Amino acid sequence: MVGRLAPSPTGALHLGNARTFLLAWLSVRSRGGTLLLRVEDIDGPRTKVGAAMQTLDDLRWLGLDWDGEPVVQSARLDRYRAAAVRLLEMGLAYPCVCTRSEIETAASAPHEGVDDGPVYPGTCRGRFADLAAARKETDRDAALRFRVDGGAVPFVDRFVGSQPGRIDGDFVVQKRDGGPAYQLAVVVDDAAQGVTEVLRADDLLASTPRQLLLYTALGLTPPLFAHVPLLVGADGRRLAKRHGDTSLRHLRERGVRPERLVGYLAFLCGLRARGEECLPADLLGDFELSRVPTQALRADDHELI
Repeated sequence: MVGRLAPSPTGALHLGNARTFLLAWLSVRSRGGTLLLRVEDIDGPRTKVGAAMQTLDDLRWLGLDWDGEPVVQSARLDRYRAAAVRLLEMGLAYPCVCTRSEIETAASAPHEGVDDGPVYPGTCRGRFADLAAARKETDRDAALRFRVDGGAVPFVDRFVGSQPGRIDGDFVVQKRDGGPAYQLAVVVDDAAQGVTEVLRADDLLASTPRQLLLYTALGLTPPLFAHVPLLVGADGRRLAKRHGDTSLRHLRERGVRPERLVGYLAFLCGLRARGEECLPADLLGDFELSRVPTQALRADDHELI
C-alpha cells in the first residue's frame, strides 16, 4: 500500500494537523506500506514563506518519516494544465466567466454547496467553444468547471463507512489564472504517485465525490479514503486563534517534548492512556484505526503546557 502526508504551507503546523498526520503515518507504517510526502503549495496568497521548511522540521521532530524526496505541487503545474485541457477536450469541462457575486445573486442558487460556497447554477454551460472564445466575448479570463450530470457518487469510506456522496453543482478544476483547483491537483498527484490510501480529516469528506468523478473522467484508479474526526477546541469548535496558539512551534518553544505531545495525541485518539508518553514508533505494534473515536476529538493545550 502507498499512503501520503500532504501538508499545505499556509501557516504553522498545529495540533489538528499533527493528529491527522500521526494517524496517516500509523495506518501506513503499521501495515508495512510506503509513505510519501507532498507539499501542497498552490494556494497562492495563503502560502507563507518558510512554512514548508518549518512543517518538515516539525514532522521530523514528532518522529514522522517518509519515503523518498518530497514532491512539491508548484513544480507540477504543467501536469495539472494538461489534465484540465483533456477534460475540456472531452467535453467534461467548460469555460466559466461568472464571478462569485454573480453566482450568489443567481435565483437558482440560493443555498450553499459542500465547500460553503454558492451552488453554481450552470450559467456558462454550453456558452463558449473554448477559453479563447470566452475571453474574446466577455473580456474576462475564464475558469474551467467540471460538468456534473448526476447528483451523487456513493462510496465506502474506510473509517466512516458508506457515504451518499452528494454533489452540488458544477465545480472548478482550473482557476481564472490558469492554476489548478485543489480537487484536480490532488487527483492528478495521488494517481501519478500510486497512492492507494488517503487518510485525512473529515472536513474534506464532502470533497471526495468530486474527486471520484475526476478519477473516472481521467481514467485513473482512485485510492481508498479514510476520513477521521476533526480535532476541536475545548468549546467543541474547530481549532482556531480563539483557542490560543496550538502550533507545534509554540509548544516546542515552551519546552514540550515530542514524547509528551505524541502521547497526548495518542490519548485523544484512544490509543494510549492519559499521561502516557510515547513516540509514533511505539504505537505501531497495536495500532488499529477502529480504536479512534468517531466523534470530534476535543483538545486542550493546557494539558501540555
